[in-house]
Amino acid sequence: MHEPAVPHLAAADPQIAGLVQDEARRQYEKVRLIASENYVSAAVLEATGTVLTNKYSEGYAGKRYYEGQQIIDQVETLAVERAKALFGAEHANVQPYSGSPANLAVYLAFLSPGDTVLSMDLPMGGHLTHGSPVSATGKWFRPVHYGVRRETGRVDMNDVREIALRERPKLIICGGTAIPRTIEFAAFAEIAREVGAILLADMAHIAGLVAGGAHPSPVGHADVISTTTHKTLRGPRGAMLLSTAEHAKAIDKAVFPGLQGGPHNHTTAAIAVALKEASQPSFKDYAANVVANAQALGEALIEHGFDLVSGGTDNHLLLVDLTNKGVTGKVAAKALDAAGVELNFNTVPFDPRRPFDPSGLRLGSAAATTRGLGAQEMAQVAQWIDAAVAVAARAGSLDGLKDRQVAADLDKIAGEIRELLSGFPMPGWAVER
Repeated sequence: MHEPAVPHLAAADPQIAGLVQDEARRQYEKVRLIASENYVSAAVLEATGTVLTNKYSEGYAGKRYYEGQQIIDQVETLAVERAKALFGAEHANVQPYSGSPANLAVYLAFLSPGDTVLSMDLPMGGHLTHGSPVSATGKWFRPVHYGVRRETGRVDMNDVREIALRERPKLIICGGTAIPRTIEFAAFAEIAREVGAILLADMAHIAGLVAGGAHPSPVGHADVISTTTHKTLRGPRGAMLLSTAEHAKAIDKAVFPGLQGGPHNHTTAAIAVALKEASQPSFKDYAANVVANAQALGEALIEHGFDLVSGGTDNHLLLVDLTNKGVTGKVAAKALDAAGVELNFNTVPFDPRRPFDPSGLRLGSAAATTRGLGAQEMAQVAQWIDAAVAVAARAGSLDGLKDRQVAADLDKIAGEIRELLSGFPMPGWAVER
């Protein structure tokens, strides 16, 4: 059952309480490999459900527009100080509601409509808020993009420099949502200085790895750093902006009153809890294990004939091109979900297919690592992925997945996965005795 227990919710709204229990069980029974997801601790869960949600707190600690902030100011100050200490940043803002508004605040702080922004192209691994044409950032600004080399699957910094010198962007963004390799923050910073641009490092996916010393830090290189607080950092659904002292005032003003009203105080408290957890020595072991598990999973998938973009990973994320498997990413992802493996279909660089039915899959190791799975289990997971993808290829389509034998084959794998996971505790779920 869900932990902490929700007796008041069950009494007031049994329908929602039942769905909460169902979701908790679903998370317990599946190998969760979505790269942007994780499990938070029971302490983080408890913090998000406190009376702090009752309080409105427009402004910043010591400078509020509502009275009664004596306690909230202490909560937010703790979160800010812990963020600065954990990452070694001069300034931190913990109020952004999520990663996308955090990135928007950077645009508001430094750009005017029509200014040029250089970022990684979305199909190459970038993010919607990095200037995609379907995003406000692509409609209100002038995006130009870099990508990866077809032969390596990696960013070539000479290409980035060439584009920057030609286009003279006011903002350069490094980081993204499907990048399996180490981001060269120092090289991006050098280019930004050469063309007089602000450098934004979006470390949403790798923040926990940075905090745990398993990935180089952008602090000291980037003018501003944006991150979500979930994913590898194992906090609640929220975001932060870190910056040099020089840009602190512009960042704070852009978040409030530029984009937002009152912060979500219960989320701020949960962020503070997660940051304290990330400062513990055990978190370094977790971060190292996340990378080791991703690499073990990648090596096992290669042994099963899967094609990995860039040939592997340096972090928590794997990007798989299924072209040689004779099945699309969407069909494979649906089949894997039925088989107890949760991930997402994803475009791969130079993908000839459309984004809603692409050629690839994106996998991440953070949540499985939180559960305690290791390299041995990653090898077994790769076997299950291989078996489920073979079933998906045999089915051939989403309609084909409805075939009785296909469904039975996938369900058999799901049962084996449930049996394995019963030996690995899940934060947020208590096995009924």
